Amino acid sequence: MRRAALPLQLSILLLSILLLGPACSEQQSAPGLRFAFIPKALHIPVFEYARIGALRAAAEIGGIEILWRAPETTDELRQKEIFESFVAQRVDGIAISCLNGDLLTDSIDRAIAAGIPVVTWDSDAPGSRRLAFYGVNDFEAGKVLGQGLVDLLDGRGRVAVLTTLGADNLQKRLDGARQAIDASAIEVVEVFDVRDDAVRAAEVIASATQRHPDLDGWLSVGGWPVFVRNALDPVDPARTRVVAFDTIPPALDLLREGRVELLVGQKYFGWGSETVRILKRIVDGEALDGVHHYSGVDVVTRDNVDAYEAQWKRWVEGG
Repeated sequence: MRRAALPLQLSILLLSILLLGPACSEQQSAPGLRFAFIPKALHIPVFEYARIGALRAAAEIGGIEILWRAPETTDELRQKEIFESFVAQRVDGIAISCLNGDLLTDSIDRAIAAGIPVVTWDSDAPGSRRLAFYGVNDFEAGKVLGQGLVDLLDGRGRVAVLTTLGADNLQKRLDGARQAIDASAIEVVEVFDVRDDAVRAAEVIASATQRHPDLDGWLSVGGWPVFVRNALDPVDPARTRVVAFDTIPPALDLLREGRVELLVGQKYFGWGSETVRILKRIVDGEALDGVHHYSGVDVVTRDNVDAYEAQWKRWVEGG
């Protein structure tokens, strides 16, 4: 009999307690440098792995305190307020995944002018004076996702797309996916803004499946359909192919069950660990090798899901 899985949030909480408790206590006793990390929102599960990565790197380097704060849900103005509060606190560095890079540009530029280094991760603010970006090349990753769907559908059919408006990374992924799709005979019947919310994504999928019963495919430039088990229940996998970003649980199970055909994974722990290292280099006066530090992506299908899951377990364990 298959053992029932713990809820994702509980699993993450237990993982954090087991793996990170001693590291957190050590940093609080002798903080030294204070690096503020601001993900898009606390309710988005991928960012917990970034927090783990940041804490691990800070503990490894020593003398670094990680200040982790974000809006509870995707609230652009609240994220800007949090950013500006860290500037007022004169932290030693800020790392942010931008909900809206344009909205944050002036605040980032003022922080840089005040001598506080700012780097972006996951989602950039390319018009700002931020010193570095760490994450995937979103346009190219979007092309990988779009071409994957094109190949699955033999270049023809009707598809719908899930995205979130305003975020630099998601717009670039959408642009890359559309380039691949537009070179085929596939028709995009509708593009939905799910506002970075897995619950809303599930509602959109349910209503759109009724409105477009002949859909041949779904493409999601974020992981919303694979963050929860039941979001894709209205989709008939024998009729409709699904490709999506993100490989965190329960995505791999959904792939094995045939609910999803292709996943594009990101370097979730690296969002935290590599960004801590970049900030430390900046504070130490080291020159960076360019602004963009691209991580690459992981493309996962049923052919390599077992190998990827084994690697995922090693990452979770700190390997």
